[in-house]
Amino acid sequence: MSNTRQTTGGTAVQEGIAAVFSDLDTRPLPPGLYIVATPIGNLGDITLRALSVLSRADAIACEDTRHTKKLTSHYGIRTPLTAYHDHNAERARPKLLSRIANGDAVALVSDAGTPLISDPGHKLVREAVASGLVVSSIPGPSAALAALTSAGLATDRFLFEGFLPPKQGARRKRIEALSDLAATLVFYEAPSRLTATLDDMAEILGDREAVVAKELTKIHERVERGPIGDLSIRFSSDTSRKGEFVILVSPATKAAISDETIRRQLEDALQSMSARDAVRHVTDALDVKRGRVYQIALGLTGQGK
Repeated sequence: MSNTRQTTGGTAVQEGIAAVFSDLDTRPLPPGLYIVATPIGNLGDITLRALSVLSRADAIACEDTRHTKKLTSHYGIRTPLTAYHDHNAERARPKLLSRIANGDAVALVSDAGTPLISDPGHKLVREAVASGLVVSSIPGPSAALAALTSAGLATDRFLFEGFLPPKQGARRKRIEALSDLAATLVFYEAPSRLTATLDDMAEILGDREAVVAKELTKIHERVERGPIGDLSIRFSSDTSRKGEFVILVSPATKAAISDETIRRQLEDALQSMSARDAVRHVTDALDVKRGRVYQIALGLTGQGK
């Protein structure tokens, strides 16, 4: 009985997929730019609509034609591929826009996930919109959202920061600027900088709860949770780091706001306010205890000596 139900159910699913794809595949694809999300690892994560658009488009613009060829070959898609990446974007963009203006449907994909998220596609979209061309989004996989929804951290408010600066000074400055946000922070990071970035985060953000995700949707998917410092130690001995990592950090709390942040805001406020007003302003702005702000203000004004 169980096997019969599984067979019947599987057949029904296959028939449903065939009906949906047939309906999508028979509709003409109007001229325009189609932003198509593709799998971040598991090829089974592509949507029926994405397959339909990719198969009917006049061209697929992609970061690496060799990489995208693996996807299109897997699904028997024969649409011509054309390169569109950081190094040729200035030359390739006018040609793609011209094709669309002359009646072509062009699909834009990234190497993995949703285009425009940490890739050069945004300029193409901006110029297409400015030219009055149709731009349609075909939603699907995203490494940032996949990591966020499996992390176990707050999802009601989050900030996607993407890649931090590679140089330590600029990286630390950016982490400090984000340190007071009451939102889950989402970063991408390269294997070679993972440990250094986690070390900087631990020093600036303290022992906040964090998550590091790698190989999402793949066979060796790994999602590690714990205080930032502990994660840095765990991954410092990982010699098999490859691909991109997603780092997520829990939102700032009142206790997580550093004295340095309070001091910096007090210094700014004291340029135009009395000490009393500056203390009140910073207390309200950061939602921290007045006594804590007051003690730091005493140090700045010399009254605490």
